[in-house]
Amino acid sequence: MADKKDRGGPPKRAQARPTTSRPLYAAVDLGTNNCRLLVAEPRGQTFRVVDSHSQIARLGEGLHDTGRLSDAAIERALDALHVIRRKLRHHGVGRVRCIATEACRKAENGAEFIQRVHSETGLTFKVIGAKEEARLATIGCHDLLVAPAKSVLVVDIGGGSTELSLLDAEATRGQGLKGMLNRAPIIDWTSLKMGVVTMSDAFREHEEAEAWPLMLARARGIVASWPGLAAVQERLAADEGYLIGTSGTVTCLAGVHLKLDRYRRDKVDGAWMSRAEGSATIDMLRELGVAGRARLPTIGEERAPLMLAGCSIMQAVWEAFEGTRLRVADRGLREGLLLSMMYGQPRNRNRRRKGRRPSLQETPNE
Repeated sequence: MADKKDRGGPPKRAQARPTTSRPLYAAVDLGTNNCRLLVAEPRGQTFRVVDSHSQIARLGEGLHDTGRLSDAAIERALDALHVIRRKLRHHGVGRVRCIATEACRKAENGAEFIQRVHSETGLTFKVIGAKEEARLATIGCHDLLVAPAKSVLVVDIGGGSTELSLLDAEATRGQGLKGMLNRAPIIDWTSLKMGVVTMSDAFREHEEAEAWPLMLARARGIVASWPGLAAVQERLAADEGYLIGTSGTVTCLAGVHLKLDRYRRDKVDGAWMSRAEGSATIDMLRELGVAGRARLPTIGEERAPLMLAGCSIMQAVWEAFEGTRLRVADRGLREGLLLSMMYGQPRNRNRRRKGRRPSLQETPNE
């Protein structure tokens, strides 16, 4: 997030540069599909982005079948993390938090992999639970909650899972960021065991025309299995609520819908899509096939094979809340993590051994 004093628009992504005012904070998110970095400096009650990096590592590829992270996936993730480590050194970042999500939660060799990452890169990752993942994503999207909506459902489509979080939007607007950091007003939430990588893996033996209805049927069934679904549907309808979509699937959908000739975060973040607009865009992407999607400037070759799975999840969620608008968020977990580091309660520093200089990942909130 960037400085919003000049205008109320979305955060600006600044170009990387070797020098900036201090202190600098960084959030590293190792997901089932992507490995992401965000470096920023505090600015008011938000922050200004100094550098960002996202690299598709497909850490969870094959996990659905074997229950383990493959050697090839581990090497891709390590390559991405070495790039991130160099960026952290380049900027002289001293306050870093590294988190890992569904792939490392699920894999038999997840802990072993995390140890190897520390040994080879010096980065210490914490594997967070699905509830904490949902909480951080909602914090990252806190300033996309607008009146008159009293409730908002945040949809975070990941590589291995999809988190749905119903927020008390009215309370969030009233208590501000500080209050949300102390206690995110999540009314209900669930972690659905489906993501773009796991869904793609499950149907990779099928041609796309055959895979689509199977993916959609599975996604619909998983959404319908949420015990709290009926209550959330009723509340959103009564509260003039809407969806917030935070994922590569949703931002790519928005880029195509907006007919952008290159990805523009300032156009995508905060944009609105109706259910009809989303369906039309999904239908077009299905008709294009992998090769056609790869040629779209806002999708590209790496994302194209995963879009069908992501679209099936998004469509299943959207169908469950028919008529509800979607607000696009090019933000989420990393932004929530940074805000928590900068403005949340500081961690207990007394646990560090006196006289020992903290490493990057141990540096406290300040």
